[in-house]
Amino acid sequence: MLEAIFTHPDFWKYVSIPIVAALVAWATNWVAVQMTFYPIEFFGIRPIFGWQGIIPSKAEKMAGILVDQTLSKIGSIEEFFQQMEPEKIAAHLTRSIQENIEDYTDEVMTERNAVLWENLPLMVRRRIYSRARKIVPDIMDSLVEDIGQNVESLVDLKHMVQAQMRNDKELMVKMFREVGEPEFRFVTNSGLYFGFLFGLVQLPIFIFFPYGWILPVGGLIIGAITNWLALNIIFRPVRPIPVGPYRVQGLFLKRQKDVAENFARLTTEEVVTLKNIMQQVIYGPRADRTKALIKRHLRPLLEGGVVRTAAQLTVGPSGYADLKKSVEEKALDLAVIPFEDPDFNRERGAIVERIMCERMQDLSAQEFQDLLRPAFQEDEWILITVGAVLSMGAGFLQLFVIFGS
Repeated sequence: MLEAIFTHPDFWKYVSIPIVAALVAWATNWVAVQMTFYPIEFFGIRPIFGWQGIIPSKAEKMAGILVDQTLSKIGSIEEFFQQMEPEKIAAHLTRSIQENIEDYTDEVMTERNAVLWENLPLMVRRRIYSRARKIVPDIMDSLVEDIGQNVESLVDLKHMVQAQMRNDKELMVKMFREVGEPEFRFVTNSGLYFGFLFGLVQLPIFIFFPYGWILPVGGLIIGAITNWLALNIIFRPVRPIPVGPYRVQGLFLKRQKDVAENFARLTTEEVVTLKNIMQQVIYGPRADRTKALIKRHLRPLLEGGVVRTAAQLTVGPSGYADLKKSVEEKALDLAVIPFEDPDFNRERGAIVERIMCERMQDLSAQEFQDLLRPAFQEDEWILITVGAVLSMGAGFLQLFVIFGS
């Protein structure tokens, strides 16, 4: 009987079914994963034909889910800001401004009346520099403290993250790839195992029912089931289930410690940074509130006797109001410049990273899944569908090329 089987003229064709099923499942899973990320921008002709990676195509929407389901549950923007130690932020601002106080003052005064400012006695100008340098620390301390207390009303965290992801879709792709890299690798490699096993099931069916449609329909089913299984093994079961000497749990959930570390690192290095927060405070949709706040804190400097007198000598009483407006606008720009310093940003972010990581690691398995899965879950069906369609196409190819029908 074995000899009859091995000498059957179609033996190797039949043997190829589970082997091809494994290779096709691996290839289609790999393609499906790549299509999840790439291309970053739409490639093709709208609306006729083309493709954009699932994640970059919905970067803004996924960013909203990220904020609603994850960041907002780990901590508030006020808490993040307070963890960055506002007193050190104020000191950093003070140092940066004091080092350049003469240049900043000259720039503003020259814009209003260069001739009169340059002809103002050097002694008077030095008194203005000295007055500004002396009062800046108090202004920065009170300003940063005020921002910290009102940061929730000055910063729209969701708008900040969505705008960043909309303008930098590669960042969203980077976050998904780095946080879920082992899981995406598993989705790809699992195609080999599941594809081969389902191919073994498909083999006797095709032998006893040698109809042409069996291979493409089987490919469709194998492609869908292998991807569905892979995705569910990643997130199911939520809680560990003892099976003999082993504990079975979703692969992603078993990596809670590593995922928390990677997510916290990427978030505090790329998204919730001090630089991004201050950019949002100064230039975001609620910038008018910030301008009013800065104006209030600059009043002691602008209303001081020496500064007021010198200003009126150079621009006159009528130009004094315009000068104050110029100083306020300059102050907005100056509030952002010090936070371009990558080392200072990294130092402040490290504090938030540690706390964010600890909180994510302390979550229960169910809470941890609820934080991150919604962003993954949004388009799982597309990943399953793509795998199914590609596998069906491979089934047709196998039918025509190997079986010649």
